[in-house]
Amino acid sequence: MCVAIVGSAVTWAEYWNGETTIYVNARHRSVHYDVVARDVLHYLPGPGARVVDYGCGEALSAHRVADACAHLYLCDAAPKVRDRLAARYAGRPNIGVIGPEQFEQLPPGTIDMIVVNSVVQYLSAGELARLLAIARDKLNPVGRLLLADVIPRQVGPLRDAAELLKFAKANGFLLSAAAGLVRSYFSSYRRKRERFGLLRLDETEIIGLLAQSGFVARRTYPNVGHNVQRMTLLAVPASAETAARPLPEGDAAHDGSSLDTLHAISHG
Repeated sequence: MCVAIVGSAVTWAEYWNGETTIYVNARHRSVHYDVVARDVLHYLPGPGARVVDYGCGEALSAHRVADACAHLYLCDAAPKVRDRLAARYAGRPNIGVIGPEQFEQLPPGTIDMIVVNSVVQYLSAGELARLLAIARDKLNPVGRLLLADVIPRQVGPLRDAAELLKFAKANGFLLSAAAGLVRSYFSSYRRKRERFGLLRLDETEIIGLLAQSGFVARRTYPNVGHNVQRMTLLAVPASAETAARPLPEGDAAHDGSSLDTLHAISHG
């Protein structure tokens, strides 16, 4: 997870740099990344796109995304994770492995899409605002930002556990998931979660933060990944003339219509 922005997230970055208890077994880890890659593919601008996966983690299925774009930057704050990524994708010239500092050094306006999946919860509100400002600077005028797996205020550990068990049952690792939840209760992840907390934001709050950072955004359905209780927000840079226009009502699905609507609102 690419959470190296100054603050409590540094502690989270140290956690992700070590052995974690998030995944109950190899099957869980593999299916998780495959589902995320599948969902992200729905949002890619096209085969010529330059894409940043900010907070990519192990990115076991990044090759699927790279196959559908011109260049994929895998960004993670944990040095051990970056080392594994560099080794895994050494033979893929259109996959680059970078840290947060290198992400900040990318030229302005040169990225077509930034994916921030399951990262927001590990940031403070101030750290999130800074990340959004950096993302706004890196995106081109018709680029897109995908914030995924954002935790609403009403969703807590019990709902997360229920969603994991449903996912595990559908993918053949239910017993391992049940045992993993017990292990997780006694793990360092739970202790860090209790000590530092996770950032939760309602839909209107995250859309408001995006607006303050120069984006027009809306929620899209379903969420990227397995947890339908969490949120995915799709955002595009707002133009000065149209940023104040309200978004139309109705749900946006994985059919590209929300992209067309957002770009029309933002750019006239």
